[in-house]
Amino acid sequence: MGLNTSQYDAIMREYDRVRLNHKRDLDERVREIYNKIPRIKEINDSISSISVAGAKRMLLDNTGNTLGIKDIKKEIEALSQEKASILRSNGYPEDYLSMRYTCNTCKDTGYDGHNKCHCLKNAIIEILYQQSNIKDVLKRENFDSFSFSHYDNTTKDAATGMTALENMHNVVKTCRTFIDEFDNEYRNLYLYGATGVGKTFLTNCVAKELIDSSHSVIYVSAIRLFEILAGNTFKRSNDNAAPSSDLASNLHDCDLLIIDDLGTELVNSFTASSLFNCINERHLRQKSVIISTNLSLAELRANYSERVFSRITSNYTLLKIYGEDLRMKLR
Repeated sequence: MGLNTSQYDAIMREYDRVRLNHKRDLDERVREIYNKIPRIKEINDSISSISVAGAKRMLLDNTGNTLGIKDIKKEIEALSQEKASILRSNGYPEDYLSMRYTCNTCKDTGYDGHNKCHCLKNAIIEILYQQSNIKDVLKRENFDSFSFSHYDNTTKDAATGMTALENMHNVVKTCRTFIDEFDNEYRNLYLYGATGVGKTFLTNCVAKELIDSSHSVIYVSAIRLFEILAGNTFKRSNDNAAPSSDLASNLHDCDLLIIDDLGTELVNSFTASSLFNCINERHLRQKSVIISTNLSLAELRANYSERVFSRITSNYTLLKIYGEDLRMKLR
């Protein structure tokens, strides 16, 4: 999905604005030179007239004789060289009367041929970062800064028979596969475990990889999620943010929704129902969700409805993370 239509249109309007500003800048430079060096205007007028005459000759000449066209090209080249010489002699660069572009690759159109230019890709990614709500966090928390060294490799978990380190290698491998197959296979992840074992850090790693490949990712805490859904249900907006209905729509439409710290909100019939509606709607649209929580599967079942438990356990890859509290360990 990447951007929605209004976001894409906003970027294209910015390209239009940039091109218009460069055109105005060129017009000012042309007026300046024409006033100061009238011969330059004469040369440009001559080049225009000769070019038009050459185009007409090419259309009318069916003999295949290119001699006249070659003469016209030589004449235009001579005039262009004279113009460049005059500009240099008056202290101006030769390209002073050429259009300038912010991006020389696409000439401020956003496209290099039929392909998105690198500048358009960067603009898209910047919007996606802003939309994600965790732009600054992702500068610190990503796979480049992730380290397995924080996980113990001596004590084995009784249930899995693996150490915290071995388990984390498996979890990261699953997350990497989730990223690599994101465009080809619909998947969801449910990361659970005690406080401080790296669940949120890992979801941020996934978010950065997908945003950098132009996917739309929205991160919300569970508390914020239910504020948005309540605002949409009861037709009110939150603070000075976008209308809650727009935010709720983005929650349903973005490529990946990350719900962090599920269970920290006040759990009641509304939150249970709203959570099911949210994850069910995304399931119907085949839109991926990552949920991180301190809740065990038993607590998930006890705190939320049976249908929430059933939806998550049947449609999500369940990843338990265990180990020491890294927040305490790294202090």
